[in-house]
Amino acid sequence: MGYDPEKAGEGTGTERSKGRKVERFWEVDAARGVAIIMMVVYHTTYDLDFLGGYDIQSTSGLWARFADVTAGFFLFLVGVSLAISRARTHLMGWRLFGKYLARGLRIIAYGMVLTVVFLVLRMGLVAFGILQLIGVSIILAYPFLRLRITNLVLGVVIFAAGQYILAQNLYSQSLWLLPFGVLPEGVMMPDYRPLLPWFGVVLIGLFFGNVVYSGGGRPAGLPYEAPVVARPLLPLGRNSLFIYLIHQPIVVAVLAALGIVSLNFL
Repeated sequence: MGYDPEKAGEGTGTERSKGRKVERFWEVDAARGVAIIMMVVYHTTYDLDFLGGYDIQSTSGLWARFADVTAGFFLFLVGVSLAISRARTHLMGWRLFGKYLARGLRIIAYGMVLTVVFLVLRMGLVAFGILQLIGVSIILAYPFLRLRITNLVLGVVIFAAGQYILAQNLYSQSLWLLPFGVLPEGVMMPDYRPLLPWFGVVLIGLFFGNVVYSGGGRPAGLPYEAPVVARPLLPLGRNSLFIYLIHQPIVVAVLAALGIVSLNFL
């Protein structure tokens, strides 16, 4: 459960305005760095559970809540970064939509690569994981990019409706209902983040970004330079998509090399 929301939404530090590189916001990078650490911790726990046979129950109880909080943190930052990106771009109309469409499709493609990896490792089906969610959300967020209170209200409604649907434990033979919280019966989904409720979190982040980073600038009173305690987090936040794509094979390989998990099932 991870991604680079900054790059996904034409990020806060990589977009150029009139040929000049725009500064990165250290607080966004630091927040994303924290989310990356949380993600690696959870995925390591998941690997110990499903590959090592340890009785951790990583998909239920407190660990399931930890995973949800981590995913929600990432998705909130997707919305924040989309708001900053929109404020800093000079594109309009179909050109602006085309930018987000291309980026959304790229993130979806990364998600499909991970789907193949999970199938090869026999760790379950990732048919609508967090990367697919982020890619679709970037595209769907286009009509909402400039909205504020509407995004907050819609975000809360979508999140609440999605939570209700998930609580019903609905099943269907159709994979087309996956984005809406309806699972195919008997299929293990280790990374499942449907639009309902999670697109609501993106809209809430978009509301926050449009309010706090109005005009694409840093909030008044926030230090320009990152404090010392936050600096180790910045490389993680700036490379979060890359870390997400490579961390699972590395974690599994290290655990296998230490004899903690077994890959004999391959």
